[in-house]
Amino acid sequence: MTLFGYRLPGMSSLILWGLLWEIVGRSGMTFFIPPLSEVFLTLFEVIGTPPFLKALSETSYAFAAGVFFALVIGIPVGILMGKNRLVDELLLPWVNIFLSAPLTALVPVLMVLFGFGMRSIIITTTLFAIWIIILNARAGVMQINRSLVEMARSFGATPMVAFYKIYFWAALPEILGGVRIGVIRAVKGVIIGQLLISIVGFGALFELYANNFLMAHFWAVLVVLFALAFTVSEFLAYLERRVSYYAAKR
Repeated sequence: MTLFGYRLPGMSSLILWGLLWEIVGRSGMTFFIPPLSEVFLTLFEVIGTPPFLKALSETSYAFAAGVFFALVIGIPVGILMGKNRLVDELLLPWVNIFLSAPLTALVPVLMVLFGFGMRSIIITTTLFAIWIIILNARAGVMQINRSLVEMARSFGATPMVAFYKIYFWAALPEILGGVRIGVIRAVKGVIIGQLLISIVGFGALFELYANNFLMAHFWAVLVVLFALAFTVSEFLAYLERRVSYYAAKR
């Protein structure tokens, strides 16, 4: 970011937006936006309380489980679609449909099929994340230099060995890109699940604070959620940069 000819650190824009938030909050334009300083004071008050820690553990568990299933299912399926034309033609229309469809509309169906507990929330999180992971893994495999595959075959590599030593590593830049976007979508999925399926975790806190007009508490929890999602996203972006040489080798 450059201001009046001076190059500022990358996070400087957050300071400007924080100042604007503070000004709007102090002006009293709307009760929905309290001052940012009040939000941070409230955050320090609630962050160590048992309800907050319980909500954090429930949300983290559902998020981690949903992302785990999205990875262990999505990456192999995407690689298989990139390798096998028949499988690709069978699955690609469905992947595109679920990627573009409003998945929130499926939540009532999941509630009927799997109940109102944590299992439905995890499945919702997985469904939000998995489709972009599949598409990116497929795209990565389809860009592999075919000479790498032919070389593996000439040396007698089994399909499983070729899967782990050729396809996975050559497609890794695109896979990590899909994982990063999928993780962001998983954050949406876990919160939607906790608001619509079972009022637990951060969803329960959002419901409690919104119903009682505790907007500083509401924004404090939201800031924590955004910070966690941003941290995970930036970590995955760092991993993308670290493995970018695989794309050049490919």
